[in-house]
Amino acid sequence: MIKAGILGGGQLGRMLLQAAANYPVETYVMENDPNCPAAHLCQHFVCGDIRNESDVYAFGRNLDVISIEIEQVNVGALERLEAEGVRVVPSPAALKIIRNKIFQKEFYQSNDIPSSPYIITQNLGELRQQADFLPAVHKLATGGYDGRGVQLIPKQEDIEKGFDAPAVLEKMVKVDKEISVIIAVDEKGQTAVYPPVDMVFDPQLNQLSHQLSPADLPEKVFWKADAIALNAVRKLKSPGLFAVELFSDDKGQVFVNEIAPRVHNSGHHSIEASYCSQFDMFWRILLQYPLGNTANRMPSALLNIVGAPGYSGEAVYRGLEEVLAMDNVFVHIYGKKETRPGRKMGHVCILSPEKQELLHKINKIKHLFVVEGKEKI
Repeated sequence: MIKAGILGGGQLGRMLLQAAANYPVETYVMENDPNCPAAHLCQHFVCGDIRNESDVYAFGRNLDVISIEIEQVNVGALERLEAEGVRVVPSPAALKIIRNKIFQKEFYQSNDIPSSPYIITQNLGELRQQADFLPAVHKLATGGYDGRGVQLIPKQEDIEKGFDAPAVLEKMVKVDKEISVIIAVDEKGQTAVYPPVDMVFDPQLNQLSHQLSPADLPEKVFWKADAIALNAVRKLKSPGLFAVELFSDDKGQVFVNEIAPRVHNSGHHSIEASYCSQFDMFWRILLQYPLGNTANRMPSALLNIVGAPGYSGEAVYRGLEEVLAMDNVFVHIYGKKETRPGRKMGHVCILSPEKQELLHKINKIKHLFVVEGKEKI
């Protein structure tokens, strides 16, 4: 049986392992928290630091294939493992580009992939010299995740909110739609593309609030997003599952925002809404099986369930029974014992052929289903 390892044990790892149960695979997970969401679902759990070269190398040396559920892992160890014959998906070369936003922007530029204009800043002093470039978005080169490491800088007075570290200063785009396209690539370079989804972000948390699939886009924008995303992923020359986040503006132009080299929040709806979920597709790629069918069974909406403001500590789920009583509504709880404001605690997928019903249920569940903690803050 193939031995497959995943670096990281959060909710993405948890959902990957739920899908792995359908395949002949022996699963290994490494994370530094023995109580992480994925720990009890794998066959072998290793407590270790995914950013430490020795830990990652020791974890992977006896595996057949190793992958990730988060970008911030030790790439040096993955390069060593790859050189010794362990299959690494995505490739360390692709991961090196994607995990650093400066390298990402340079990759887009050198491959003629449309992306917003940018300036590289090494520190706050260099950022202060770019007042003429505003309005812009400042993004840490490394370490940012799930809305962290991103700062809006609309005017000169906001510059001091920027990062005193290597970062990308991106020209702000007049966004009409935020789109995600998930693409699967096998070892032979064959691809399977999921229909674009329309993402709506929480402006305070700067993370996905909810989304609709398929995206409601003009036909030209729909096909342009598909083509640009596919071209970007092909240029990485790596097997794997990639989520390409894009912007479209009011003129119908499409720009790549960033790429995630893994299963992604914008693909969670695929568990119920697609013939082959992104998690199932991941195992097909790792185990070198044929790629699955990415078509939608039915239009869907996805709503992230996050920790309510003002609460922390042991999680308490308010309104869960009422949501579970709704038709064609599917609840996923991530198994995190403790909540805090804005922490992703689960998601809800809604299926309906009617867009208005999807929007109505999103709004209803937002107000009904709340994750509080036993401690008020």
